[in-house]
Amino acid sequence: MQIQDLPYPDPGVPDARSGPRFLVWLGRNQLGGQLKSLAWGLLHFLSVCGLPFCVGFAIQAVVDRSGTRLALAGGLIALCGLGIAVGDTMLHRSAVTNWITAAARVQQLLARRTAQLGSALTRRVAAGEVVAVSTGDVEKIGWFVEAVSRFTAAALTIVLVCVALVVYEPALGIVVAVGVPVLALAVLPLLPRATRRADFQREKAGRATELASDTVAGLRVLRGIGGEELFLDRYRRASQEVRHAAVRSARMWSLIAAVQVLLPGLLLIAVVWHGVNLTREGRITVGEMVTVYSAVMIMSYPLHHFVEIAMAYSFSRPSAKRAARVLALERAMDSNGSREAVAPAGDLYDPATGLLAPAGVLTAVVCGDPDAAGVLAERLGGHAADSSELPSALLGGVPLDELPLDSARTAVLVQDKDPVLLSGSLRELLDVPASGGVSAEDALAAAQCGDVLDALAQGSLDAEDPMDVRITERGRSLSGGQRQRLALARSLVTDPEVLVLDEPTSAVDSHTEARIADGVRSLRQGRTTVVFTSSPLLLDHADRVLLVHEGEVAAVGLHRELVHNEPRYRAVVTRETDDEAAAGDMDHLEALEEIEETA
Repeated sequence: MQIQDLPYPDPGVPDARSGPRFLVWLGRNQLGGQLKSLAWGLLHFLSVCGLPFCVGFAIQAVVDRSGTRLALAGGLIALCGLGIAVGDTMLHRSAVTNWITAAARVQQLLARRTAQLGSALTRRVAAGEVVAVSTGDVEKIGWFVEAVSRFTAAALTIVLVCVALVVYEPALGIVVAVGVPVLALAVLPLLPRATRRADFQREKAGRATELASDTVAGLRVLRGIGGEELFLDRYRRASQEVRHAAVRSARMWSLIAAVQVLLPGLLLIAVVWHGVNLTREGRITVGEMVTVYSAVMIMSYPLHHFVEIAMAYSFSRPSAKRAARVLALERAMDSNGSREAVAPAGDLYDPATGLLAPAGVLTAVVCGDPDAAGVLAERLGGHAADSSELPSALLGGVPLDELPLDSARTAVLVQDKDPVLLSGSLRELLDVPASGGVSAEDALAAAQCGDVLDALAQGSLDAEDPMDVRITERGRSLSGGQRQRLALARSLVTDPEVLVLDEPTSAVDSHTEARIADGVRSLRQGRTTVVFTSSPLLLDHADRVLLVHEGEVAAVGLHRELVHNEPRYRAVVTRETDDEAAAGDMDHLEALEEIEETA
């Protein structure tokens, strides 16, 4: 896999049982890149560690006044230099490729999981945590994946050099072969504490990221109630906690780095002291002494990768744990489905509540509990909550949870009460999978977006066509009503067999709402439309109105009939209190009594 080949055609099925298992799965799926990086790393490190042997050989040639051996040493040094240059260049290239491809795989997996879970994701994991995983955490995970091959190359190089030194000069080589493993393992007692501090730092950083994301998302509301300073103070405190945790973590890693500098220095002193004594006794030559000294000095370079892999693992482990936790989330229904990939048609029915939306009819649903309405709307679209044990909604008699996810979403589209507008031009916003039966112009007209187009055209000096005007992230430059209408137009463009709308006009004025009701009814003629609303203007345009009370359909009829005959319906739609409802009932009874007396 090369960078230009991204994204992956199939990122695979991750092992999300734990963070370490997820890291192992990532490394195994990039085995080709890991082996390539290992090969270039061996070339680079062996060329670096081969220089001391060449230098020692050259010095001994000078001592022995041998021009032939000196020329050979020069050629070997040049060859090592070439190996260092080529190996370092290709090692860096392959390592960065491994890093980016691992990060891209994780991001692709997270994006697919987010798309599969839909709104169920934010009920189980905070949105800020998902942002933290898909940004900073993927870099930490990619760092560890690419560092593994470099660490393996460094470890193999150290083993080979120690063996070569024992063979080349046993008297000093044994000292080095015993001392180097001690250097590599000396930091192990410090790693658990460093890892705990790194985990604590990542936890604090994740919390700060979540807080910042939530604050930015609700900034407009916070300003409206004058609470932005309160949340900014909370973020400042969270930021300071992250800073203190980072300082404590950095102290431990500084101590580990100091140990990695101190111990090789002590080994070098021991080798020089022992080597000088051996040279004075004539047991080794000056060239051999220089070779062993240079080899010990240069081996500190690959030894640094032992510290790096420890740091990479300590930082990536909590990141991998958080990524695995998100990737382990499953839908209540199987994404592949047990039925063939067909889009059914017919009546939409929910067995749990008894809600029936006949095919080709505009059905309005009144529910006193907005949260319950949202859950019911999601269930009608096959987006059942993960903990729900209720039966699936049926479309044309076919359970939606038995259909493949793509087929279920093609058949039923659900627009929730807080739709999100992605950044980009209006043309890109409306460029969604659609039947082709509804044009963007017709959808915008039905959703009464004429004033929105005018506002976008006036606010942009570059775009002549309002469709080319760019919309900011989440449509923050637009009012709530404008965002709702653009989201409604996007849903109308798709022209699904069944369209479920949850409070589509809650932020729109009454005059515009009446025109939207006419537009939606006209544009969706012959299609099944379900609208969750308590607006009398929308309810009056519905062909069929249902009252859902305490989880069951309590009344069915037309809006004007239910207002007069159903007190519970009237209480929700007209917002009358219990006292007002009781007074209305008394007036109704008194009127009946007067009629009876007159009769």
